[in-house]
Amino acid sequence: MNHTTSSVDARAAGPGVDSGAGGPDGADRTPGARAGRAVLPRLVALDAETFAREHWGRRALLSTAAELPQDFSDLLSADAVDELVSERGLRTPFLRVAKNGTTLAERSFTAPGGVGAGVADQVSDDKLVDLFADGSTMVLQALHRVWPPVLAFCQQLAGELGHPVQANAYVTPPQNQGFSNHYDVHDVFVLQIEGEKRWQIHAPVLESPLRDQPWSDRKAAVAARAAEEPLLEAVLRPGDCLYLPRGFLHAATALGGVSTHLTIGVHSWTRYALAEQLLQQALRTVASDPAVRGSLPLGVDLGRPDDLADDVDAVRAALVAALGSADLERLSDVLHGSARASQRAAPVGPLRQLRTAEHLQPGTVLVLRAHLTARLVARGTGGVVRSRAADLVVDAVDLPAVRRLLETGSATAAELGDELARRLVLGGLVVAG
Repeated sequence: MNHTTSSVDARAAGPGVDSGAGGPDGADRTPGARAGRAVLPRLVALDAETFAREHWGRRALLSTAAELPQDFSDLLSADAVDELVSERGLRTPFLRVAKNGTTLAERSFTAPGGVGAGVADQVSDDKLVDLFADGSTMVLQALHRVWPPVLAFCQQLAGELGHPVQANAYVTPPQNQGFSNHYDVHDVFVLQIEGEKRWQIHAPVLESPLRDQPWSDRKAAVAARAAEEPLLEAVLRPGDCLYLPRGFLHAATALGGVSTHLTIGVHSWTRYALAEQLLQQALRTVASDPAVRGSLPLGVDLGRPDDLADDVDAVRAALVAALGSADLERLSDVLHGSARASQRAAPVGPLRQLRTAEHLQPGTVLVLRAHLTARLVARGTGGVVRSRAADLVVDAVDLPAVRRLLETGSATAAELGDELARRLVLGGLVVAG
């Protein structure tokens, strides 16, 4: 269901909000698309460079269905929601339920799984029928782990953004609000799937909040800001997408029918994360300095600043020197490890991998597993392939073949050698092409 920009009720669009521009480019945008087929253009009606320069982490952006190349019906639907809550055996925390800004107790929407499923907290579809009819919102959490179209889409988007991505769906009955005004500590793309929902957006009370700076610590400031004129008030309809940087206050109310929207949360790497790692590295550096490890003077009074001044100056100088000589390669290696742990590689079938390993032929084409973030690190005369799948030790004789695989993305079993090919398959680094 497409609609034009004129159908959006937007007012008081201040300096922190843009209503969007641009249009469809005619490209085929599919979730989990092959490399080179971007999914970000499905979410923003701007070219990537303009979005990065003018909006990323700074300003909200509303892109309407008329401005985007396709809707989001391939990612989620009403039937998919029914299937997830009634047939997939979901447990908490993959679902939570909220009403009027309050999250309900888990026992109100869960029940024992019955014979052969010895768990006490499976989602109860019977209870959900009553709760939903009574105005409660269903929140399907971590859909990037349980629903294949969303999983593929999020993995592709995370690769394009360079930041970890998650996905939740919010299903709200008519004329109801699941959560009151609040802000998130991560950026979000709000994809309207079904129905209509009115959104109110207000300027941050804390710009670019960190993960340990939630809105609940600033309830009074949030309430006061929410009482002001909004930066943007808009009705989102199917196919619309709203981008909100972390910190922007928002609240949404479903209108005439059931409203379903998918929220893609982007957990941005920040300069503060760099600061944390730089300080950790500096502390390890000064720990090797006997002067810094030395004891404070005999009789020191820690309650008197004057007693500490000289020692504080010495330690500060040592830390500044350590920060100035930071090892950026080591810093990058640590952060790359965090990046690997923040997402998973593309799904892989254990049984399929076993069959592939057992039936390898010289001409079998093996393809590097998607979203692996593999990196070859030297170790002795050989190396180690570090990835989201596993750390694989590589002998010196196999280094050229592994380098070519990482550079080109594929190789035949003959090019790799039988033993290396089998290890790569069973290690989950490659799959049959």
